[in-house]
Parts: sequence; C-alpha cells; structure tokens
Amino acid sequence: PTNKKEYLAMLDWSVEQNEYSVAIRVPACDFKTTGIKDITNYSNEINKFKMAKSGEKIAILGLGNFFYLAEKLAAEIKFKLNIDATIINPRFITGIDKEMLDNLKSNHQIIVTLEDGILSGGFGEKVASYLGKTDLKVLNYGAAKEFTDRVPIEVLYNQYRLKPELILEDITKLLK
Repeated sequence: PTNKKEYLAMLDWSVEQNEYSVAIRVPACDFKTTGIKDITNYSNEINKFKMAKSGEKIAILGLGNFFYLAEKLAAEIKFKLNIDATIINPRFITGIDKEMLDNLKSNHQIIVTLEDGILSGGFGEKVASYLGKTDLKVLNYGAAKEFTDRVPIEVLYNQYRLKPELILEDITKLLK
C-alpha cells in the first residue's frame, strides 16, 4: 500500500473475502495520509495496476513505499527533461498487469521500476521479463541481496541509486 487509506481498504478486503490467500506488505516508514478513500474492489482487480498520472516516453512503477519516490522522480524528469512521465501504483507485488504494460508500448521508451525490497526475483524482474522481447528499456531499482542492518539508509539509497537525481542520470543515458 502507498498510503493509510489504501492499506485499510486492502486490509478490510483481505479479511472480508475468502477467495484468495493474502499477504499485505506493510510499509516500513510513516504512512502518508491522502484523505482520499480507497473504493477499489480488489477482488475484481487482482494484479491490476492503478495509473496515477498518464504521461509519455517514461513510465515509473513505484511499488508501496516507493510510490512517492516515483512522484519525486517524475517531477525531476519534468524539470530537467521537460517530459511528463507516467506514474503507476502497481498495488500488487506478486503479479503484473499485462494489459497496462502492453498499452505502455505505444508511447513509452523506458519503464522504471522502484521497489523497497530485493531486486533478485522481485517485482521489477517480473516486469523486465514480461517486456524483454519488446523495444522498451526497463530500469529496475531496489536492493541487492545482502545484509545491511548496520548501514544508514542514505548510504544504501546512494549505493542502490535510489535517489531521483541518480535515476535521472541513468534515464538520460538511455534517451541519448
């Protein structure tokens, strides 16, 4: 979940339904409060992404905590490259929205995945694998599979290039 309302809606749905096994990954940082009620019927939208902002050339999939990093990155892209990037809230970590990913092929060149977890076997790899035979370039950002319990988070964000300005450098290289 990207915010408190989304978390509560997912939690309510998970308890009220009995069709699916559900695990909700609770963000490790402070929950944002949007004030907007989440009225999603998750039973009808399993593995369906939510388009938060439609754009072109670059699509950013910000999973959970990193949805707000996606928004910051999109603002940086607009400021530095004058490109309105698409922002997507994947909502589900275990599956992908093939229909939405297929629709991105028509007016996007780069897909960026941001996840607060290990890249190896993670969400971004699923997206990259699905889009592997297309002309789209996929950039995955997340953590390496290693012990980091005594490393400050800012050091890790630099190491994994999880800062808007560092991701923007990578995007700029691909656009040339």
